Amino acid sequence: MTAKKVVLFDYGSGNIRSGERALQRVGADVTVTSDFDQALNADGLLVPGVGAFEACMNGLKAVRGDEIVDRRLTGGRPVLGICVGMQILFAKGIEHGVETEGCEQWPGIVERLQPLGGEPVPHMGWNTVAVDGTTKLFDGIEKERFYFVHSYGVRDWHLTDTRASVTPTVTWTEYGGDRFVAAVENGPLTATQFHPEKSGDAGAELLANWIRSF
Repeated sequence: MTAKKVVLFDYGSGNIRSGERALQRVGADVTVTSDFDQALNADGLLVPGVGAFEACMNGLKAVRGDEIVDRRLTGGRPVLGICVGMQILFAKGIEHGVETEGCEQWPGIVERLQPLGGEPVPHMGWNTVAVDGTTKLFDGIEKERFYFVHSYGVRDWHLTDTRASVTPTVTWTEYGGDRFVAAVENGPLTATQFHPEKSGDAGAELLANWIRSF
């Protein structure tokens, strides 16, 4: 069987090398690039992201990454966002009082976590997740733990206000009693707040599930 061609989008913000190794581990033919045509035409596109929401959006727009994502999804071509690469898919992010528009593929606001017990932020560690709906991404690994490193997330999301023609499958988790979105499956658009490339065997199986979906 021919390996799926996956572009790991290099727009200046992301854990590129560990992501590349993780995709190679599950049999993908990986290209790390910001080239418009390669990213547009690959079997799958992975959009990573670390750091600040605003910086990631600026980097993405500088190489027309927002246009690539939109055009791929219009054509039903798979996209996976990871960590801040997930957050920028939402309508906007608020960091230190600064509002930044996201890609607006989903409604929702990315905001600072507010753990109820005074736990430290950023949230760093392993969490189980709770899948709400039919899942392909977590097939066989719903009870596993995944690795999170972040200070912000989508803490409140009303799914009735969405561009999608189908209702997304949303996976939730919590930190210090503060509930937030851990993953979304929405047709060709998939995203995780956690880092599958840092989540051991469970993360590898999740990436394999994603690749098997196209």
